[in-house]
Amino acid sequence: MDQTDLDVSSWSIESLESHLAGLQHGQELERIRIVAQSHVYGSAESRDARLRWAKLSLAANRRFHGDGPWEQARMHRQEFALRSWVMEHLGTDADPDWNPEALANDTLAALSLEPLRAKSLAANWRDLPIEQIGDLRRHKNLTAHIDGMMPSLPPGPIKDQLAIWASVRRHLP
Repeated sequence: MDQTDLDVSSWSIESLESHLAGLQHGQELERIRIVAQSHVYGSAESRDARLRWAKLSLAANRRFHGDGPWEQARMHRQEFALRSWVMEHLGTDADPDWNPEALANDTLAALSLEPLRAKSLAANWRDLPIEQIGDLRRHKNLTAHIDGMMPSLPPGPIKDQLAIWASVRRHLP
């Protein structure tokens, strides 16, 4: 049977982890990400089990996407959304994937523009070349989760930077 015809939705986490280990690219990674994510969001399993499913989803997500700017933005957006949800609903801990400060740092690292530059460009975004509009749009997508994580962050420069992004985000196309 062709691997693209496999229905992985009923597989155990052990089977999916093993299957993922042999995959480097392809749509099968996206299927695993979605199945694993559904166990995180909609499961009555224990916190530890759901965190294991979340790790599987993150691993599949990180392998699935290419190096292009839209693919990288999609990868980060999906990762940031899942990590934010886990922290909000299952709690935080020292693991960097479930740590608000680590997520804040990862978010800032994924952004290529300074927030005030993004706001300045957004003021007349309709006049910009399509590539710059796309860049602003990616920044909007990459900052979608920050309002929800702000209460979890200690005061300091990282929280201040994200607060600026939260206010700038409203102006992005």
